[in-house]
Amino acid sequence: MYRERPSPATGGVLWSRTVTAGGVAYRVVPDGCLDLIWVDGAWLVAGPDTGPHLATAPAGTTYVGLRFAPGTGPAVLGVPADELRDQRVRLDALWPAAAVRRLAATPDPARALESMAADRVPRADPVAVAVAGLLRAGRSVGASAEAVGLGARQLHRRCRAAFGYGPKTLARILRLDRALALARAGVPYATVAATAGYADQAHLARDVRSLTGVPLGVVCRTGLPIRREEVDAVAVGVVDDGVPHPPEGVPGFLVPFVPGADEPGVDLVDLGRPGTAERQADPRPAARRGPLRIERPDGGHGVPGQPQPAR
Repeated sequence: MYRERPSPATGGVLWSRTVTAGGVAYRVVPDGCLDLIWVDGAWLVAGPDTGPHLATAPAGTTYVGLRFAPGTGPAVLGVPADELRDQRVRLDALWPAAAVRRLAATPDPARALESMAADRVPRADPVAVAVAGLLRAGRSVGASAEAVGLGARQLHRRCRAAFGYGPKTLARILRLDRALALARAGVPYATVAATAGYADQAHLARDVRSLTGVPLGVVCRTGLPIRREEVDAVAVGVVDDGVPHPPEGVPGFLVPFVPGADEPGVDLVDLGRPGTAERQADPRPAARRGPLRIERPDGGHGVPGQPQPAR
């Protein structure tokens, strides 16, 4: 069960999750933020992600986290964001052990998180915070640099320290954030692509798959809050055309989702109907259709002893 609320004192989001089913993989998608997380008494830091992060935990595990607004996390943690990129580290590796022990002794981790962060957030780089706002609004990297009076190299250096990566990567991740917000609000995918700043629907589909590891329909189908953890378990029964199918809709066998598999027909999917269980007809000649990739327990592809079905 996942819950969240705004944290006015820090400008971020306070969230909590209790794992109800052990062994289920949860997918965290890039959002340009850092998180400070309490996990059953231990304190961890989640650095900025450049791709999907999968995590599992036993049933009953409780998380309480503070997701800092883009550009503010390094001021609270005292560490440049690029040193934490794509990492999960213990807080006592960054802070004195005595300070972490005092924090761990608190009976109310949510209140401790907000109180501690509220005192440090004002130290955040105001230029970086302004750049995040400009890029989130859809301004180009060049226009954003000009607006804050920085050259390209200066902007890149400030962004790496504040967000963990350069402004182009940050702009791409914040564009993803806009797209997911629109798609989950029920906006047709063609309109999502145009509004969020993608060239077309195929560009939207490729970028979402590249940054999240799953097709857009799967991300939207989870029903969890925008920029939050995506339940990977729904990927069972998803074929590589980007449309989620119930397992019984796959003829003959279950087809688990293959992270990173190519999607030769994704541009043929009706992206205006998120969550549909109907597979779109592929008008291409059979000889030009890509094969359906199936993951085997041994790590290969295809079904042992069975021919690989054509799309």
